[in-house]
Amino acid sequence: MEEGAPGGVQSIARAFYLLELINAAGGELAISELADRSGLPLPTIHRIIRTLITSGYVIQQSSRRYALGPRLIGLGETASRALGAWARPRLTELVEAVGETANMAILDGDKAVYIAQVPSKYSMRMFTEVGRRVDLHCTGVGKALLAQLPPANALEIVRQTGMPASTVRSITDPDELMKVLARVRELGYAIDHGEQEIGVRCVAVPVTGAPTPTTISVSGPETRLTPEVVERVVPHLLEAAAGLDRQFRQPGTQ
Repeated sequence: MEEGAPGGVQSIARAFYLLELINAAGGELAISELADRSGLPLPTIHRIIRTLITSGYVIQQSSRRYALGPRLIGLGETASRALGAWARPRLTELVEAVGETANMAILDGDKAVYIAQVPSKYSMRMFTEVGRRVDLHCTGVGKALLAQLPPANALEIVRQTGMPASTVRSITDPDELMKVLARVRELGYAIDHGEQEIGVRCVAVPVTGAPTPTTISVSGPETRLTPEVVERVVPHLLEAAAGLDRQFRQPGTQ
């Protein structure tokens, strides 16, 4: 944790830092773990955590571990909606370029949650409700999100949640999935070949400048989104992701 900021600003920065550490650990940490991971003195952590508890942003469990509090839910939902609305122009451009439905999803705990969608003009098209949560191991967006994490973290998530088969094509072996994620990192994109729903193909790429693991994707029927078409779609996806990355790094640009 960097020092040198004025007292009030430093306290705010430290509070957010502690919240991020709790979030990165899966939503809860003991005070000793917060001290080890933050490098902050215990009295400082106690003072900040007490303020966060009073405000409802942290709760203390019966085990005396600290967890993210309910007041963060509303903030997160509003921020997700705002992020989705902010990204819609890029998704609209993507649909116009490739013809299929474009989506944005973020990592939320052990699931991917869709926060924006621009539908295809076709009468037969893919439709996913904004707010829908899906498994990570059997979706294009999920694999693109997992590939942004350190391999050990990705493996821990899928081992904890399990890897149920949504279709006969779903990957259900953690070691096999780790090999797929390595390939995703190498290629820069992930594909779901009917692993969540037979007859549907999805290709997804990471948005690297986002404040949380984020991905955009294109999905459509396998009859239209063939492997040959996917090869033409990927450059458009990468271009859209790069544009979003620039917007994240330089707010206000298009």
